[in-house]
Amino acid sequence: MTLVSKEQVLETLKTVRGPDLEGNIVDLGMVSDVFIADSKVYFSVTVPAERAKELEPMRQAAERAVKNIPGVKGAMVALTADKKASPGQPRDSAPPQAHTGHSHAGHSHAAPQARPQQGAKPGVPGIGAIIAVASGKGGVGKSTTAVNLALGLRDIGLKVGILDADIYGPSMPRLLKISGRPTQIENRIIRPMENYGLKVMSMGFLVEEDTAMIWRGPMVQSALMQMLREVAWGELDVLVVDMPPGTGDAQLTMAQQVPLAGAVIVSTPQDLALIDARKGLNMFRKVEVPVLGIVENMSYFVAPDTGARYDIFGHGGARREAERIGVPFLGEVPLTMNIREMSDAGTPIVVSEPEGIHAEIYRDIARKVWSEAGGRPKRATPSIVFE
Repeated sequence: MTLVSKEQVLETLKTVRGPDLEGNIVDLGMVSDVFIADSKVYFSVTVPAERAKELEPMRQAAERAVKNIPGVKGAMVALTADKKASPGQPRDSAPPQAHTGHSHAGHSHAAPQARPQQGAKPGVPGIGAIIAVASGKGGVGKSTTAVNLALGLRDIGLKVGILDADIYGPSMPRLLKISGRPTQIENRIIRPMENYGLKVMSMGFLVEEDTAMIWRGPMVQSALMQMLREVAWGELDVLVVDMPPGTGDAQLTMAQQVPLAGAVIVSTPQDLALIDARKGLNMFRKVEVPVLGIVENMSYFVAPDTGARYDIFGHGGARREAERIGVPFLGEVPLTMNIREMSDAGTPIVVSEPEGIHAEIYRDIARKVWSEAGGRPKRATPSIVFE
């Protein structure tokens, strides 16, 4: 097997032009320390926060260049505004082990807090609570978080469904390895698809994967309400809604017309993701939807060979943001290629490695989310692996 070195990666990255096509990203000092584990390459590219969106093609070019190096199995590259003095240095402490207790400073889970009234929004018969999973921007692992959160809620003894509210880019069919079309029962009511003990509905079941959805706001609103209210969900303790990124028509429709028990915000540690996450937080607050907490995804990386911990994309930004605005911090999900690869294969980590530390991290987040939403604790049930 061909071994890949940091020097090879950096030399390759010198072919990627910097902002405004001046110089290259290595000589400009934009590349963090490069970490390589199991022939997979991890690094970040530092850019000005205000130019993040326009420089996304530069990030993609860097990722493509590294993936084309012989011997490289995969690459994970992020944009960050967090330029650390000594990037890539391992932390002295070992990664925190997942645990079932979930207290954090200044916040008690002893009893659900009173939530603001949201007016007379009609509920969905049979569904106890509806929880939105949102992010201010794409690329932070929101859908992967949503599906593993749903499976974590299942594992703590709840009956769970998941609604894919991303009309333009539905991902649940792939993440949950579901194909085919849902069947219609009567009166336009359709039966949701199912896998891994979850009931699922997505626009991806109704149109071909490569179909371009060119819909205006009212059509998006109508499609969302049909997928929510014209589906035979049956009796569910909780319905997890995987929201599209941003603060557009779909988010406003769900926030204004659906009695949400609350929203979970997913962010990564770096400044760029947090800037956009604040937009999502502010939107939910304006429409009086409780924010159940923030999840920091890609929080840290643990080298599989040495166990050393690296904060490749920064660390702790989401926790500090949660403390600053006074909402619960729900937990840290480490950066690991396994989580992404298992999700892409349609076997989320909670299903494929139910006894592993990552599955327990998601279950711990699920317990906190359910407690914040005012749910009664459920007796934990044994994990079941579905083939």
